[in-house]
Amino acid sequence: MRKLIALLLLAAAGLAHAADDSVYRAFGEKAGINQLMKDFVVRLKADPKIGHFFKEVKSEHLVEQLTDQLCRVSGGPCVYEGAPMGESHRDLEIARADFNRLVEVLQDTMDAKGIPFGTQNRMLALLAPMHRDIVTK
Repeated sequence: MRKLIALLLLAAAGLAHAADDSVYRAFGEKAGINQLMKDFVVRLKADPKIGHFFKEVKSEHLVEQLTDQLCRVSGGPCVYEGAPMGESHRDLEIARADFNRLVEVLQDTMDAKGIPFGTQNRMLALLAPMHRDIVTK
């Protein structure tokens, strides 16, 4: 059921936008998002299905970039200064299954941090538009 909801959110890419900062606040603002991303990056790198995508990426840099992205997209005051998603993922040959696995790892991380399901879905809806720039295969 949880996977189905995530897939439906991804299918709605482009329909959701952060109209306010309520998601940002629900995630504990920048500090809360940063703690979530620290755990998420550890899980991503250890994942047997998609960990290879992150093998050569410095964890600290990835945490910083993801924190700024989630902070910005959720209505926070952060500025994401990394490369555009399409540019940074263009040559990685990321399949839909890889992207879906990343979403599952993110959901597992949010579950481990005790983030309520509805709040998770609100963040996933805000992130869903990135799907079209990340899946390249």
